[in-house]
Amino acid sequence: ALEVPDFSNALKQFQQLVEKTVTQKKKERLGLPVDDDKIDYDKFYATTQALFGPEVKDHNVKVFFRKITNNLDASTEWCEIFGCYTEESGSVASQQKEENSVFLVSEKQQLTHTVVKRQDFIKGIVKVPHLDFIVTCSEKGILTIFNKKVILTQTNFYPSDFHQDTAWITGCDFLSQLKCVVAVTERTIIVWDYKSKDNCSFIKPIQNCLLCVCTVTASNHPDKDHILMGDDKGCVHLLTLTCDDFASQQHKFKKESQLQVLDPKALNIAKRKLHDDWVVKVKYISGLGCFGSCSSDRIHSFVLDDIQRLKDNLPVREFSVPKGVNAFTYCGKAKTIVTGG
Repeated sequence: ALEVPDFSNALKQFQQLVEKTVTQKKKERLGLPVDDDKIDYDKFYATTQALFGPEVKDHNVKVFFRKITNNLDASTEWCEIFGCYTEESGSVASQQKEENSVFLVSEKQQLTHTVVKRQDFIKGIVKVPHLDFIVTCSEKGILTIFNKKVILTQTNFYPSDFHQDTAWITGCDFLSQLKCVVAVTERTIIVWDYKSKDNCSFIKPIQNCLLCVCTVTASNHPDKDHILMGDDKGCVHLLTLTCDDFASQQHKFKKESQLQVLDPKALNIAKRKLHDDWVVKVKYISGLGCFGSCSSDRIHSFVLDDIQRLKDNLPVREFSVPKGVNAFTYCGKAKTIVTGG
């Protein structure tokens, strides 16, 4: 049972935390100055857990935090941070089991389950034409490669005793030179050699929360791939991987274990802050020889330039998304933007 000495006061403080977070987000999107006491996810989670204790789980708070930051006008209920959702009671109330009754919200609404298991869903899908298959990644950690007839191979990272990372997968792509699948979670980069189901490497910990990933298709080097990633601090990362990056670590692990952890500090990673809000999508546009970066930042909402700009301090070309246009779809219009001006 939930044990909070002063639950009513905790609810008031939680409501104030939510209101302050939403107000801060509104100011950021309008380009207004924000208080020094800025609330990011880590602070939001720590404050929420301090109010309600260990009953608050990380993945439930993530759902709630993303909901209030993506849709600033969304209606919320405090019980969502416990993974519980309300429904009309009616005839259901008389049938529900006693052990499933958690809180009595009102005469008309009741929480019917202590935990609502969230269904898994696809976070990314990538077509690999020259190998005639498709790669998909699910939020809960399942990477799948299949063609139009049958699933070729599949792996699930999270149940592994070796990899206890519970963060969500946020995107995936295919490394054409290394012939591997790359996926990102909020703090980890996964490189999976699909030819061997359990042969994968984890690059962690990453300082910021990774939200999207794509590969650069311009590389002609037979054993080198470039990877673009966007994070929740407005930065775009450029990671260059070679076969040597993995070979140098092999002697540290037993032959029967095909899993290895690489330190990101030992790899070639360039990072540059281009936005003041989440980078929601990155894409390499081979026809232009440039990368595009989209953000919910209303001041610097779209950046289009050569990947070398991520390694130097020269100015980059910035565009603002027209009012009412979704930043997720705006990146696909990059060619039109350039040729038009």
